[in-house]
Amino acid sequence: MAVLSKLQLLGQTLTLKQYAPGVLGLFAVFAIIKTYSKNIHSKSKRGAVSLHHKQENRSKSAKAHVDGVFVRKLLRILRILVPGFFSMETFYLLLIAVSLLCRTYADVYQIITSTKIEAAIIDRNPLLFAFEAFKYVLNLPAISVVNTLLKFGLSELKLRFRERLSTHLYAQYLKGFTFYKMSNLDTRIQNADQLLTQDVDRFCDGIVELYSNLSKPILDVFLYLFRMGSSLGFSSPAILFSYLIITGACLTYMRRPIGRLTVEEQALEGEYRYVNSRLIMNSEEIAFYQGNDRERQTIMTTFNRLVQHLRKIILFRFSIGFVDNIVAKYLATVVGWYSIGTSFFDRNHTPFKGKTRNELMQEYYNSGRMMYKMAEALGRLALAGRDLTRLSGFTTRVDTLINVLEDVDTGKYERTMVSDKEYMLDGEHVYRPGAGELVIEDNVIRFEGVPLVTPNGDVLIDSLDFEVPSGRNVLVCGPNGCGKSSLFRVLGELWPLFGGKLTKPAKGKLFYVPQRPYMTLGTLRDQVIYPDKPFDMIRKGLTDHDLENMLDKVQLRHILDREGGWNSVQDWMDVLSGGEKQRIAMARLFYHRPQFAILDECTSAVSVDVEGAMYRTCREMNITLFTVSHRKSLWVHHEYSLYMDGRGCYRFEKIDDDTDQFGS
Repeated sequence: MAVLSKLQLLGQTLTLKQYAPGVLGLFAVFAIIKTYSKNIHSKSKRGAVSLHHKQENRSKSAKAHVDGVFVRKLLRILRILVPGFFSMETFYLLLIAVSLLCRTYADVYQIITSTKIEAAIIDRNPLLFAFEAFKYVLNLPAISVVNTLLKFGLSELKLRFRERLSTHLYAQYLKGFTFYKMSNLDTRIQNADQLLTQDVDRFCDGIVELYSNLSKPILDVFLYLFRMGSSLGFSSPAILFSYLIITGACLTYMRRPIGRLTVEEQALEGEYRYVNSRLIMNSEEIAFYQGNDRERQTIMTTFNRLVQHLRKIILFRFSIGFVDNIVAKYLATVVGWYSIGTSFFDRNHTPFKGKTRNELMQEYYNSGRMMYKMAEALGRLALAGRDLTRLSGFTTRVDTLINVLEDVDTGKYERTMVSDKEYMLDGEHVYRPGAGELVIEDNVIRFEGVPLVTPNGDVLIDSLDFEVPSGRNVLVCGPNGCGKSSLFRVLGELWPLFGGKLTKPAKGKLFYVPQRPYMTLGTLRDQVIYPDKPFDMIRKGLTDHDLENMLDKVQLRHILDREGGWNSVQDWMDVLSGGEKQRIAMARLFYHRPQFAILDECTSAVSVDVEGAMYRTCREMNITLFTVSHRKSLWVHHEYSLYMDGRGCYRFEKIDDDTDQFGS
């Protein structure tokens, strides 16, 4: 009674002036959240110009809210993560659910047992204390097993989700030329590496955490609601339940900007990684230009934009966290006290009639702790909205990646620099991606009315018409930007046909040798047979002795002794010189022995005598060549020339003494 009198006296002395700082602070935080939410979409327009400005504008406009669209996206991805009911993922989902249920029962057991132990201490009953404490200790191993099993299940489920999703995405990404087309023909995604690695990992982590953070609180709520309802009546827990459900819905609505913030954060992270990878890839050229200051400015500008965005996220989370603590934690405790108090204040409450003070105290402790646990569970459900909105951001990015992969695989591309689906030349000719006809036929390459159009919509040549049968080598010449590389990308089926009819052999019968050959990770043998594997080489009936003969043809046999044999593993991009890499690439051509080969300045670092020997070998192996080169020494190895002037015109003619390869 003395305590109650003091509380009443304190309540009478509190004035509005004493409440003012807290009330004003609360209103201030609400104002920050409101203002921040209104301006969150336009805030990032300030600052330096982005290297991928258009791509970021699209990501910022993408919706990332917890709504029906988000649920459909999530269910679509879940069908990939959990392929069927009888799968290991389903087993681990059930294992986690059972573990969570056991953990909830373990919490109830600990509450009841600890209350009995404390009652024994207050009653000064050492025998009862020893008995209850002994029972408690005996159950500790089982409780520990449940907790450990839960952690194991969550970790394994996350790993399996990541394995499933990554396997699915890489199967689409590396299907045909999708990886090339997504980077070069479609501009919706600029940082596929980050999406495939970091974002997939965070998405799987978020969805497993959400499953855990939703499952256990829901189990806790119903279990504690039932136990407290049987002792206190269902009106008491219903008060707290209603309060937390309403506040949880309000807080979830206030956290909606977190989803959009997550999308923008990952876009900025991807840009920051991109500028760093460019520095590594082009370090030699940058060093020769002494461009370290310029690169530092570019990197720091990108980093500062990321820092500014992260700082604004921290400010928003600080504001929403202030409200979270008050509404979902501290006020929830007060409501919990009131909920329990209504039953204890009612002297006619049937379950409490005839009970002693000690029994009422135990009942209060049990009910109070269960009420606290239920409030904690409902609080976690309310705060799960924060995880849900963040997950919506990663769900949007993963769903975008899946959509782009599917579109590119079916020949649908989107480029920000081209607004129309049709490309017009002089208001007369209309070109559409994929409008041309592709015919597969051996030993011939034939262009019939094929326009040379870039994915940006630039028409390089209105119509190509020429035929190259096997055995007719062609020398391709012209100034930079005239369409030489574009011609080969169309031949290699990297770019879509915009019209006409193209007849060519299948992809495996057309080989491309670039000026800077690609060296794969692996042994020296792998460099020659790429992209085949040793098993493929054996299946073709070839041996290491045959590979040695190919190295002889490019005058590179000495590399076997120098590098330690065919099984030597090195960083071949650094170990081999430019000329050695070009000769390895020619040995690779001899290994695959295609019908046609495109040689794109691939002998620029090779001496003239070695170059001539390699071209004679191609002739002996019946490999028909399309060669891009301005070396006059190569004329003797070709019968026809294709000259493109860069102004939309071309000449396809037989090489003779009067042929002008440079178009002068």
